[in-house]
Amino acid sequence: MNLRSEGDAVTFWLRVKPRSSRERLRPDSAGELCLELHAAPTEGQANAACVEFFARLLRLPRSRIEIVAGEKSRRKLIRIRGGGEIAKHLNASVGSCQ
Repeated sequence: MNLRSEGDAVTFWLRVKPRSSRERLRPDSAGELCLELHAAPTEGQANAACVEFFARLLRLPRSRIEIVAGEKSRRKLIRIRGGGEIAKHLNASVGSCQ
């Protein structure tokens, strides 16, 4: 996973797979981070579910999670503000989902 630190924020690219049978964060076969969601890709439902997923996972307010690029694409650039422990927690979460 390619995490980039920017002050107290972490940014990373993510591929979202909407309408999945379960919700999970995992690396795909190409090594890219993939988020599988139940939500449909219409009317921003998958974007909202993506933000909600990371808010629950990291126990942060939704206001600290932002989709910087790719709101209308399956590939999104995510920025999460909240301190230096975010990268460590994300790496541990992805590692446990493999």
